[in-house]
Amino acid sequence: MALVEGAHVRDAARGRRGDVVLGDDFVAPDSVVEQEVRQRRNRRGLASLRSSPLTRKIITFNLIALNVLVAGILYLNSSRDGLAVQRIEGLVSEAELVADVFEAQLPSGAPVNLVTGDGVDVGETLDGLDLRGGAEVVVFDSEGVAVGEVVGAREDGGVGGTARPTVIIDALNAVWTAISTPFRGDGDERLPTTEDLLRDMVAPALENGTQVKTGQTAEGTIFAAVAPIERNGTAVGVVAITSAAGEIDNLVMSERERVLQMFIIATLVSIGLSLILASTIAHPLADLAAAAEVGGARNRGKSGSARIRIPDLTSRPDEIGRLSGALRGMVGALYNRIDGNEQFAADVAHEIKNPLASLRSAVGTLRVAKRDDQREKLLDVIDHDVRRLDRLVSDISNASRLDSELVKEEEEPFDLLTMLGNLGQYLGEDAKAQGIDFITDFPKEPIIINGLEARLAQVFVNLITNAISFCEDGDAIRIWARMRENRVLVVVEDTGPGIPDQALTKIFQRFYSQRDEKDFGNNSGLGLAISKQIVEAHGGVIWAENIRPTDADVTSDPLGARFVVGLPV
Repeated sequence: MALVEGAHVRDAARGRRGDVVLGDDFVAPDSVVEQEVRQRRNRRGLASLRSSPLTRKIITFNLIALNVLVAGILYLNSSRDGLAVQRIEGLVSEAELVADVFEAQLPSGAPVNLVTGDGVDVGETLDGLDLRGGAEVVVFDSEGVAVGEVVGAREDGGVGGTARPTVIIDALNAVWTAISTPFRGDGDERLPTTEDLLRDMVAPALENGTQVKTGQTAEGTIFAAVAPIERNGTAVGVVAITSAAGEIDNLVMSERERVLQMFIIATLVSIGLSLILASTIAHPLADLAAAAEVGGARNRGKSGSARIRIPDLTSRPDEIGRLSGALRGMVGALYNRIDGNEQFAADVAHEIKNPLASLRSAVGTLRVAKRDDQREKLLDVIDHDVRRLDRLVSDISNASRLDSELVKEEEEPFDLLTMLGNLGQYLGEDAKAQGIDFITDFPKEPIIINGLEARLAQVFVNLITNAISFCEDGDAIRIWARMRENRVLVVVEDTGPGIPDQALTKIFQRFYSQRDEKDFGNNSGLGLAISKQIVEAHGGVIWAENIRPTDADVTSDPLGARFVVGLPV
């Protein structure tokens, strides 16, 4: 089988260091484009992190989650209630214990007057108590008169509860006070003192027994427990014990202060990690956007004609790396297509010039030709060139529309062997009319593939008609198909002159053709190029090789040519 048509598509222009280079000329790493991208990147810097919507979203979402967590901890924290219950129970036990001490000291005979101290030394008994810092014990007689009082000393020597420093809580309270002050009433609400609170509990305790109460005084929240002192079943006085003012509040505030401290530390860490995360996402995306913006500005005529580079981030094992690879592949394919179209246009111009030059020469010669035989011969040349041009324009039109038509058409399943059988029956008659043996060898079981039946039929029609055109009387053409795992191989082979070794890599190039002089101009050189394009669009492969007597002797003359088409099943 002789040389057949092919296509020539230039390889994608690529720059150094693996970057995809776009445009007309190669640009060195210090090109104007890189300077523009670098300037855009430098203008961003930390400012891009502050102004990046993506960065703001990352930080905001992280802080929202952290705030919800801390707010939930503070809102649902039940430690204050638990501490209050435990403290009240402790005060009740202490008050009843002190009352028992006084009851043990009461005389069993005469009436007792706790004011005069008959039989009971209230002051001495109270001084002997070991009280918690800030706690207060007051003894009242049956008339509600305080007959004794003692206050537990703090560790620092003062009186009252010990409060730990709460800088954050104090700052928040100050802010809240400043905000809420304009909305408060003008009247001053007088808070009761601890003595007033206890005095109100004396009468109920004398009548009903032990009493507990939580109150808000000028010094803070206190818990009080009052237990009666009884003699012979009659209450003769009461013992009142109060906690240090603000004791529980100080403990809760200290606990919340530690929570808020951890919240501030966690917030700073979260912001820092968010900025680091945003920089690994926003900066690469900004670089990709900068390259796209430079290209867009250049396309609008706002910049020079230098090429742009798509940053190579494919080493990243994440979506950014996938996006970079996809953009580089997409842009590379786009410019490969542009380069291919440019080369195709140049090849078309070159191919059209040949018959046009022949036509021009024939027409010019026809004007001066005087003999009829010369005029007839020149008219034949003109007719041949016109038909050649018509064929060339038709093939060029089909080739130019092929890509878009392959995308638009819907693939459907069909039986490949049925299609090949129909083609063999139709084209086999043409071959036999020229004295060429036409042999088909197909499996009995159908082979169903998914594709464009009409387009694949075009491929095999081209291969078979090419084989017929290069065979002579007595040659043979054989078509056979076999299944190979997940592919089907269709082979068209003949006993023609074969393909020169130096042409095996060129036959699929556009407009490539090498035929005998008698066939000159009868082929456009696009047939195999179109066939290769159709096969590859179906995810298949096509190649050509020579048939030799033995694979070991590659220098022997070929016995024919073989074209192999592999298609996925």
